[in-house]
Amino acid sequence: MRKNDPRTARNRRHKRVRMRIGGTAERPRMCVFRSLNHIYVQVVDDSMGHTVAAASTLDTAISSESNEKGKVAAATLVGGLVAKRLVQLGVKKVVFDRGGYKYHGRIKALAEAAREAGLEF
Repeated sequence: MRKNDPRTARNRRHKRVRMRIGGTAERPRMCVFRSLNHIYVQVVDDSMGHTVAAASTLDTAISSESNEKGKVAAATLVGGLVAKRLVQLGVKKVVFDRGGYKYHGRIKALAEAAREAGLEF
């Protein structure tokens, strides 16, 4: 493994962020993972250690729509879907964990869609 490997650098940034933030029952942590073709969101209550809600571009609710559009549009659909699921569960506030990724492109589109759908962070 190279010294300046991008994946290693992202993991280092993510660890640095995770030292400062954590999810609770009142305000769970919304963590994002971005692969080459897909994007995944998981809302985690770190105090109990369980997942409250999750969504991805592989979900049957949006997979047909996300295949036709680009990756940024697919991330927007995922953000709206996870926010809708959380609002149904009664969760309005979350802590956004961008996972060491820069806040632009797909990550930004997902976050803005979640905000528009009713989440606060």
